[in-house]
Amino acid sequence: MEPQDGIHDDEGAPPQAYRDDENASIHSAESAVVIANSDASNEEYYSPQEPYYASKYMPPHLQGVWKSVVVWVKGPQPPRPWKIHPFFPKIQTAPIQLLHNYFPKRKHKVTLLIFFYACWLLTFSLVLHRSAFAADIPGYGSPVRVRCTDRFWRDGNGCGLNGDLCRPFENTTMSFRCPANCKRVQLLNPHAVGDQMANYRPLVVGGPTDKEETLENTYYRADSFICGAAIHAGFINDASGGCGVVAQIGEKTDYPSVSRKHIKSIAFDSYFPRAFSFLPGTASKCRDLRWPLLGVSLTFTVLLSLFTTSPAVFFASIFWGVFFHVALASDPPNLTDYYSIVSIALGRFLPASFCMYAVYRFAVRRQLQGCHAQIEKTILWLGGCWTGALNNYTFDKIPIERLTPHDIKHQPGAIPALIIVVLTLFFIAIGQAWALRVEGRLPRYLAIYGTLVAGILALVAVPRMNVRIHHYILGLLLVPGTSMQTRPSLLFQGILIGLFINGIARWGFDSILQTPGELRGDAPVGSLLPIITAPIIHNNLHIHHLKPNITFDWQFPFPTHYDGMSVLVNDVERYHEYVDRMEESWTWTRHMDGVNEYFRFGYLRGGGRGDYTKAGVWRADGGWTDMAPGPS
Repeated sequence: MEPQDGIHDDEGAPPQAYRDDENASIHSAESAVVIANSDASNEEYYSPQEPYYASKYMPPHLQGVWKSVVVWVKGPQPPRPWKIHPFFPKIQTAPIQLLHNYFPKRKHKVTLLIFFYACWLLTFSLVLHRSAFAADIPGYGSPVRVRCTDRFWRDGNGCGLNGDLCRPFENTTMSFRCPANCKRVQLLNPHAVGDQMANYRPLVVGGPTDKEETLENTYYRADSFICGAAIHAGFINDASGGCGVVAQIGEKTDYPSVSRKHIKSIAFDSYFPRAFSFLPGTASKCRDLRWPLLGVSLTFTVLLSLFTTSPAVFFASIFWGVFFHVALASDPPNLTDYYSIVSIALGRFLPASFCMYAVYRFAVRRQLQGCHAQIEKTILWLGGCWTGALNNYTFDKIPIERLTPHDIKHQPGAIPALIIVVLTLFFIAIGQAWALRVEGRLPRYLAIYGTLVAGILALVAVPRMNVRIHHYILGLLLVPGTSMQTRPSLLFQGILIGLFINGIARWGFDSILQTPGELRGDAPVGSLLPIITAPIIHNNLHIHHLKPNITFDWQFPFPTHYDGMSVLVNDVERYHEYVDRMEESWTWTRHMDGVNEYFRFGYLRGGGRGDYTKAGVWRADGGWTDMAPGPS
């Protein structure tokens, strides 16, 4: 961290010929000033480009227009590199001068930098250890780390016939630990709860059943998000997470819909074989210290930014610090074993470092070389980097979970948000293109981005694959266009590098080409749905020793490639049979009087299954409501 001597404003440079009709003068109100190429330190010299002869193939009346466009795109002659002149330069360079006064020699600065790194690592490690590993809950042992999306019950027939693969249903407890920030986690594909289809909301079914909303009378269906339910119940805090004990309490009915803690739970008016509640008095203070850790990381990165002028030291240190903060604290991968999280972070760090070396070599170094606006660099570049790196708290608020046609069409607010994002990026691109033109580099970058666009279009043409631009790819694609020393470029480059860090530390190097199955996740696969005729219902209202029952007839033969039938009753598989052992019909006896029962049907195919229908309802009054069209 050594200052650079001889800082000057280049105000005494002699004027040079400047050919640019639209930009004959540049006012001080701009975010940066352009300087003569001969006065810019460490800048490359760009010789005039060779004449472009493609115009001779154009009609004569277009040649003049083409030549004007070419001249404009080439920019002013000679090129005028941008350079930031700090506001209040004495204040902004004060940290550099202070460091130079007390540590004048290079070896002193190197020793101080090593000591700084050691303090940073020690402080971060101590807080991280306290955050990652919780003490035992008395009487229940060490808590199990659960993710924001963890549940006790799997979708469809994942728990097997009668839910036997998800037992025990009651009389068991588990100590658990939830991370912070689980309230924002929501469904990305439709999830059936009886005859309702929930999507783009937290999966929490049930809640308090008394007016006082006491914890003793609060329970949730077993397919609810455990951590989301704990936040909804007021058992833990969303901002810091928490520990406690969850108990399995067996079959419950009438799950209410309650709005609490900014989560609106889903109602279910029938029974479900497994429910859970939280034991009062077992909540433990095992806080997720991601916010104190953010304070530690922010403090050290801000100090480093203020007191260093070396682009290499600044960029490498910020990248390492922010990467491991995201990977280990603010947005770690969804794993229950923290040692596995550390292992994955280290595995992703090395290839990410090679990518960032290339970014530094061709974009960052050019922008930060000779920039002595220490405070502006800290606010714009470092602030932008943290904004992008904390994507799960910043840009994730934009109501676009994935850039897929389904999400854009169905997610509330996605279309207006997409329009605003596209327009914002368009105007930013126009501004950056103009800045590149002034430096005489626009033709080169038009060629680069033209090649990138052609490559993406070629990928789009690959059959049976889908192009997905992850935000780490977006950062890599756009960061070359920020390689000039202007204040907007400082901000944009920081944001893009932060997005790259968040994408790799959280998700890894996902492919730009993905199969439809990878993008679909747990959404319907589009398989054939069974055709179910009106059932035969025997309500047996006047026969006390016979319970009401309902009978469904199968339509044989089944479609090609399907060889069995699965039936869900109240979202639990109650029938699973193959053609060679099937009867011509199936009868279900009402399990509980006075409640609705919900039936969904799906074909079996070998060891797998197709989509389920939407729910048909055997109503509490004995009538039948047919299934709506489409899968569930």
